[in-house]
Amino acid sequence: MPKINHIVFDIGKVLIHYDPNIPYSRIIPDAQERARFFETVCTHEWNLEQDRGRSWEEAEALLLETHPEREDHIRAFRLHWHEMVSHAYDDSVAILKGLIASGHDVTMLTNFASDTFREAQKMYPFLTLSRGVTVSGDVCLIKPDVAIYKLHAETFGLDPATSIFIDDSLANVEGAKAAGWQAVHFKDAETLKADLAAHGVHA
Repeated sequence: MPKINHIVFDIGKVLIHYDPNIPYSRIIPDAQERARFFETVCTHEWNLEQDRGRSWEEAEALLLETHPEREDHIRAFRLHWHEMVSHAYDDSVAILKGLIASGHDVTMLTNFASDTFREAQKMYPFLTLSRGVTVSGDVCLIKPDVAIYKLHAETFGLDPATSIFIDDSLANVEGAKAAGWQAVHFKDAETLKADLAAHGVHA
């Protein structure tokens, strides 16, 4: 394997927790009704379009056309978004900080809406520590589209063959590999340390 010169972190579920159920367990207490709401109204696919660059105003308006009776529940998604990112994964953050402190070149590549990412940076200042970040909502591309990996490599001058990507989504790991990167599937911090060591990177 080529020597690793660049380490690229995903953010959600690697460095910070994300779970829409946290505020919605209060907003829609019935678990079955809440599950239906996420399956039929504020779906994963709907939210992903904000990661691709669609504004929250447009996203809410789209749902209000078809679900006007759910206005409060729809608007609650953005209003209470900060509760969904309830905590950092301290052991993963320690790896990130350690790699940066020891002189490794670290960047981030994330599926994230533009405005909520800036909010997350204020909540979690370590999201400003790497050399830079590609935010999907800024560039209107999302993982696992190969184009976003290519754009990230071009933006930060990375050689894909000597870059390793860390993501909790297997699809996104495969997208990185398709772009010519090395990549590992994040499970937990201890596994990540072992995976990095296997690639010659000691955290």
